[in-house]
Amino acid sequence: MLSFQNTKCECGHQNPVGTVLCESCGNPLEEAEATSQAPLEMRYDGAARRSQKANPSIIDRVWNFFSSVKIAVWLIVITLIAAMIGTVFTQESAFVSFDASTYYEEKYGWIGKWYYKLGFSHTYESWWFTLLLVMIGTSLVICSLDRVLPLYKALSKQQVRKHEQFLRRQRTMYEVELTQDPESWTARVEEELKRKRYRVKREGAALLAEKNRFSRWGPYINHIGLIVFLIAVLLRSMPGWSMDNYMAIREGETLQIPETNYYIKNEKFTIDYYTEDELPESLKGTSRPKLFKTDAVLYTCAADCEDPTKEPVLEEVKRHGIIVNEALSYKGMNIYQYGYDDTAKIAAVNPVLVNKQTGETYGPFKLSMRSPDLQYKLGPYTLELNSKYLDFAIDEAGNPRTKSDEPNAPAFIFMLKGPGLAENGEPYIYFVKQNDRVTFSQDKINGELADRFEIKVPSMEGVDFAGVSSTLNIRIDKAMPYIWVGAGIWIFGVFLGSYWYHRRIWLRVDNGRLLLGAHTNKNFHGMRGDVAAVLKRTGIDVEPKSLDNGGNRS
Repeated sequence: MLSFQNTKCECGHQNPVGTVLCESCGNPLEEAEATSQAPLEMRYDGAARRSQKANPSIIDRVWNFFSSVKIAVWLIVITLIAAMIGTVFTQESAFVSFDASTYYEEKYGWIGKWYYKLGFSHTYESWWFTLLLVMIGTSLVICSLDRVLPLYKALSKQQVRKHEQFLRRQRTMYEVELTQDPESWTARVEEELKRKRYRVKREGAALLAEKNRFSRWGPYINHIGLIVFLIAVLLRSMPGWSMDNYMAIREGETLQIPETNYYIKNEKFTIDYYTEDELPESLKGTSRPKLFKTDAVLYTCAADCEDPTKEPVLEEVKRHGIIVNEALSYKGMNIYQYGYDDTAKIAAVNPVLVNKQTGETYGPFKLSMRSPDLQYKLGPYTLELNSKYLDFAIDEAGNPRTKSDEPNAPAFIFMLKGPGLAENGEPYIYFVKQNDRVTFSQDKINGELADRFEIKVPSMEGVDFAGVSSTLNIRIDKAMPYIWVGAGIWIFGVFLGSYWYHRRIWLRVDNGRLLLGAHTNKNFHGMRGDVAAVLKRTGIDVEPKSLDNGGNRS
């Protein structure tokens, strides 16, 4: 509640300090307003707002900050600029297998490096972008409360007989000597106004007519719609409410969908190409895909979902052939066909361990690129997996890292244990591809151990290639219905405030003299037309232009 002291008007109504016009009779209360002859500012009917409170406390200062329309506009502008910057380069959420920490610098240079360091690569998931949205929502709430409550209070306390100065300082005003009986004439005016669908209150020879008051709430309904919209957008950052991820899955693979309890299997991938006869002359001789489809199976994990030592128990829930624009949909999750990669990539190799000193060979053993075993027993020797890098690279500090989740340059670091080796084993790095062994100097890294042991694939028969990789787009958006609801409320508020105008007419007859004032928040020309038409029907011939009281003509 406000701690304003009350100011008493000459009509007897107690008004909060800061009120420009008496809430009841409309009499100007401030000295500057009382002596002015300019049309009255009627935006909030002169009602006091909390943001105008004298000697504000800390809470009031925070309220004043967020109630400022200028601050709200700046917040929206800053948020729009941030959103635009977020579209300059691809967001991290759209990556399938790239390493964001190196991708931007390698592709865009120093601009990309700073784009990533400043956090613009994940703009829409960042804390500062969320904070901007929260501040905009807070501003909308406080702006609305700061204005709608005083306005509602002022409109609900309107007095039929308004103060003479209030009437004379309306933009639409008329004053004349009335030759007819005041009460009977006022009754005729009442009937004419009702025909024009005004709601009329009359007290003797004084009258208040009002039409389309509901349109005054249009801007605040807009605010409600925007608040619902912003809340829905913020809900998308909550776990389980929204997802827009991409995953590459090879033919025959079954992978867990990130952040969910679901698994998906690429059972079969099909590509159909246009024939030569179907292609135009300019494209003949090229391969153009006509259709690519993933025959997918969706599973839910029924047991052992969190135990890494056990295979999860999966239950099939749906099958669907996913093609472009025909997604697999299940309980609010939509899986779209995004693309494919038919580049041959290694799925597994079957290498052997060779003791160069004795010439003995141990193995082969199956080494999967994506899910290798943690330990391999090869005769008297044991290989314990220490690290795995699917796309091996060296960072600026000289440490190994992986550039992506695709097996482009697979490397494995094992601890080799057995006879003639250190008790805790000795590290051995193994590059699957021959060219990577040369590029990264495998033998030099392994040092003396490379003279004694070697891990190699004897022939191409020991190499298993993965099928075509299908790229799927996983989308969950539980907030979208609420976003549409917010947008619908906003549009309704715009429609309400744009096509209807709040019109009010006050008149009083004192000692045979008629004083009339009228106000509308839009379309003063139409307002004057209404007044002139009613006056003419009751015996007073007046032109609409003569009702202009010095305001800007519409």
